[in-house]
Amino acid sequence: MSGLLVVTAVPAEADAIRAGLADPTVTVTPVGVGPAVAAAATARALALAEVAGEPYRAVISAGVAGGFAGRVPVGGTVLGTASIAADLGAEAPEGFIPIDALGMPPALLGGGSTVLADPELLAALRAALPDATVGPVLTVNTVTGTAASTELLSKRHPDAVAEAMEGYGVAVAAAQAGLPFAELRTISNPIGPRDRNSWRMREALAALTEAAPALT
Repeated sequence: MSGLLVVTAVPAEADAIRAGLADPTVTVTPVGVGPAVAAAATARALALAEVAGEPYRAVISAGVAGGFAGRVPVGGTVLGTASIAADLGAEAPEGFIPIDALGMPPALLGGGSTVLADPELLAALRAALPDATVGPVLTVNTVTGTAASTELLSKRHPDAVAEAMEGYGVAVAAAQAGLPFAELRTISNPIGPRDRNSWRMREALAALTEAAPALT
C-alpha cells in the first residue's frame, strides 16, 4: 500500500504506528480529536499532496477506541466494515432519528451517516490481520460514558464493534477525494460507565504497533 495516508487523532497513536512501520512511503499524521478537525485536516493533506504531484492512493483512520463488551476484547484489534456517524441526526420523543431518515434531499446528505470501507483495502487488511474483529465502527462527538447511553447505542447499532471520534470525518474526506478508505482501531476500554482506571492505553498502543506492518 505505497502512498498510504494514515490519520490518527493524537501523536501517541501516530508514534505507536510508526514504531511498527518499515515502509517509508506510508505517511502517519496526527490531526486532532473529533470528526470535524479530522475531516478538515485530512482534506487539506490530500489536497496538498495532489497539488504537489504526489497524491495518496488510500487513506486509513487509525487509533485507539472503546469496544462493545462481548464483541471485542480490550487490547483487541478492529477493522471497520463501515464508519458510521452515530450521533448525526435529530432527537425525537420516539428516539434518535439518523440524518438519513430526516427527509432531506440526497444532495444535502453527502455520503449520509455511513461510509463503507473500500472492499479491496479491507480485504488486504483482513489478510494481514486475520485475528482482528471485523464490523462497523461508530464515530461519536461525545464518548459514551453511562450504562443507559451504552444500551441505547448498542440497540441502535447491534453489529457495531467499537466507537471512536474521527473515522467518519476521515472517511468523508477520502470519499470526497475519490480515494479508498478503511478504519483500524485497537481497544483501550469497554464502552460503558466512564472509568479511567479501567482504560488500558499502553496495551492498546502496543497493539497498534503490532498491527502497523499490515499498513505496507
